[in-house]
Amino acid sequence: MVPLDKLHQITQRFEFLEAKLSTGAAEDFAQVSREYAELKPVAEQIAAYRQLLDDIAEAEAMLDDPEMRALAEEELPALKTRQPELEQALRVALLPRDAADARPAIMEIRPGTGGEEAALFAGDLLRMYQRYAEAKGWKFTILEESETELGGVKEVVANIQGEGVFARLKYESGVHRVQRVPETESGGRIHTSAATVAVLPEAEEVDIDIPANDIRIDTMRASGAGGQHVNTTDSAVRITHIPTGIVVTSSEKSQHQNRAIAMSVLRARLYDMERQRAAEERAADRKAQVGSGDRSERIRTYNFPQGRMTDHRINLTLYRLDQVMQGDLDEVIDALIADHQATLLAEMET
Repeated sequence: MVPLDKLHQITQRFEFLEAKLSTGAAEDFAQVSREYAELKPVAEQIAAYRQLLDDIAEAEAMLDDPEMRALAEEELPALKTRQPELEQALRVALLPRDAADARPAIMEIRPGTGGEEAALFAGDLLRMYQRYAEAKGWKFTILEESETELGGVKEVVANIQGEGVFARLKYESGVHRVQRVPETESGGRIHTSAATVAVLPEAEEVDIDIPANDIRIDTMRASGAGGQHVNTTDSAVRITHIPTGIVVTSSEKSQHQNRAIAMSVLRARLYDMERQRAAEERAADRKAQVGSGDRSERIRTYNFPQGRMTDHRINLTLYRLDQVMQGDLDEVIDALIADHQATLLAEMET
């Protein structure tokens, strides 16, 4: 049973925020707007549930009226059939939310085991996520990219902006395994290689305080595969976070821009470390987001000869790998979200 007193509190809070925004009395407009936007779908779900309860009560009252009894008997079964569905939808809406879900994301992709084929697969994953972002109307900006001579990816760091970015992409973090005949293989043998994906919520300066004494900033000459990647001035920036040993670099044309990009990535990594630490305190057996890149630590397998993609966390297999690699990821991400929600619901009910 959904607790009605909790629904009342949420509705009151939503109406309070709505009033503040309508009168322009909100001092922190951005924060109030964010909370209002987060509560709105919950408030709408509550309103639908309450309306259903009112309709059921009204129909049950009509049973005592001889003239309205037939109509009530016709309406009640359909109304009561909807009640469990709306209650379940409301339970899902009331689940604890990840505070980072509404944030933009920093995505990092690196090859794991498999040499050049792993680097080529990392490039395929990059293009897959670029297409997915485009289909969602998100802005996908590459912050740092280094390529191999054959066009593979040694490392790529991207910023993704849009509605619900981290909420959907956070499930992509982990080791992705590929099974296929590499372009570099002349004998037609199937190889297995891997690439790692890390998706971090973008952090703001207020989230992570980085004292100046904790970082070392070095400038260096940018280098790359040629063309636009080559820079003749010492504009590239490398920032080392001394307490953790984290190193981030940025090699765009502007040194000032590079400092801002590198600090943004550093904040995201430190913020993610804090989130990981908090999560491990809640669940000591929680595994690290990204492993070493070894095949055995996979979350997903892309089998090209069989045209299938398997997500090992939820035992989901799709036989439409071509569409997946073109960025059609909604089915697997929706399934991962549903599985996570089911886990949270089970924890709340025990």
